[in-house]
Amino acid sequence: MNTFTAATDAVAGSVGWSALVGCLPLLTFFVMLLAFKASAYVAGLTSLAVALLVAVFGFGMPAHLAALTATQGAVYGLFPIVWIVVMALWFYQVTVLSGRFEDLRTIFDTIGGGDLRIQAMLIAFCFGGLLEALAGFGAPVAITATMILALGLKPLKTATLVLIANTAPVAFGAIAIPITTAGTLTDLDPAHIGAVVGHQAPFFAFVVPFFLLMIVDGARGLKQAWPAALVVGGSFAVAQWWCATHFSYELTDVVASLVGLAAIVVLMRFWRPKGAEEVRADLGVTRPENAAVLTPARVWMAVLPYVLVVVVFGIAKLWTAGVSIPKALASTDVKIPWPGLHGHLVNAQGDPISGTVYTFQWLSSPGTLLLFTGLVVAVVYAVFNHHGTFRLNIGDALAEIGRCFWKMRFSALTIMSVLALAYVMNFSGQTLAIGTFVAGLGGAFAFFSPVLGWVGTAVTGSDTSANALFANLQKTAALGSGLDPYLMTAANTSGGVVGKMISPQSLAIASSAVGMQGKESQIFRSVLPWSLGMLLALCCLVFLQSNVLAWMLPAA
Repeated sequence: MNTFTAATDAVAGSVGWSALVGCLPLLTFFVMLLAFKASAYVAGLTSLAVALLVAVFGFGMPAHLAALTATQGAVYGLFPIVWIVVMALWFYQVTVLSGRFEDLRTIFDTIGGGDLRIQAMLIAFCFGGLLEALAGFGAPVAITATMILALGLKPLKTATLVLIANTAPVAFGAIAIPITTAGTLTDLDPAHIGAVVGHQAPFFAFVVPFFLLMIVDGARGLKQAWPAALVVGGSFAVAQWWCATHFSYELTDVVASLVGLAAIVVLMRFWRPKGAEEVRADLGVTRPENAAVLTPARVWMAVLPYVLVVVVFGIAKLWTAGVSIPKALASTDVKIPWPGLHGHLVNAQGDPISGTVYTFQWLSSPGTLLLFTGLVVAVVYAVFNHHGTFRLNIGDALAEIGRCFWKMRFSALTIMSVLALAYVMNFSGQTLAIGTFVAGLGGAFAFFSPVLGWVGTAVTGSDTSANALFANLQKTAALGSGLDPYLMTAANTSGGVVGKMISPQSLAIASSAVGMQGKESQIFRSVLPWSLGMLLALCCLVFLQSNVLAWMLPAA
């Protein structure tokens, strides 16, 4: 057979049976993690094997096409995903090697009034939100986890903290690429999709800082530091709503993160939480000794890497004056029709699908932008060493890239196996069968709509990929059920927000950053209840927005 067309009723001519069989790879992955406590890469490879068997014997996909589909997914996992994550870790390591990270730690200590709970909130939520806005694809989890671990929190608590913090910003991550993708695939106005998401994600933005306090310090943290959570969560949520609705959905997380950080700076000038030293004593952590000797020059050099990140990504993603930098960078992308696969996967009309074209973003990738920024930082740190106080050798900085790749070797295998799994499930029709079955619920679909985005992101680790899988399906199901297609498409995006924390990609990144390689199942069990709880809340919200709360949605 030279061509293959995915069908939603491939198993026994039934969408229901096809969806059930199509769930087997996902069930395998979660059973391997929970029941057998397997490493994420073992679970990923096992699930990939099951997906290939289901594709061939359940959905009738030719074996060689299924295998080629897996290779395309694996290569996509390697580049750009692994490339981005490794570069994010290396970027952070440059600051560590130079000794400047201790100054950055002192700055957060100063802003947070020496309170570890507030420091962790600022780094994981505000700073992590800024990184998500600019880079996404695992970079926020990788960078903030290593920073918070250095504060003295335990690895499991750190991993849980950063994964839960990386929720509300995800929908608008990487300059809101998930929403732009949804708009492109559905022919719906992405700005209006973003506005609707801006009436969903802020609810999570408001409550997540309270969750972070509970994770770090339990009930005592909530009792003693709740004003900080209220100010950070409230200001972030309001800014996110306003920017998505009235300003620019692409810049939503940038604005919200900076507003949240500014709000806590103002608050800490008039208020200090109780129990800060008690928390430090419980964790056995002391405050940085150099807190009193920071000079303006050292402060500037400590924050320089992240200022440059904002500048470089801002120019690369948004600069259109004169020469459009985003278009110029995109023009360097290399389109590669996947050998042996492109032209052999066709839709119902017999036309080749476009997903079999691999895009090699050698220059426009966030990973490459991080590499460029890191090299600039390394040169600056090498030249301006503050009279020998801070030393960074360019050779050591470059050698650290190799060490970061070695550190990420098992995480890379996990990411590649999971993306291969996602591609096999998508191109064989397994994902489509699952989505079609859920979409057949009629008016009740409004309640279950976020589940599609949750599943898609949980599998692929990307809200963008979840929208690529299900956005058009959401629109079609909405029109067939008399629902608002913008609401359902936005629900898919928001569903992915609460699914990212349990994705194997995120688990692998978090485990590597905190030194828990091979223990991803522990992190998974820690974050799963939070993910399910927020998913249930989102399902209820979307269902109410489809009827009794329709008044709260922005006008088209």
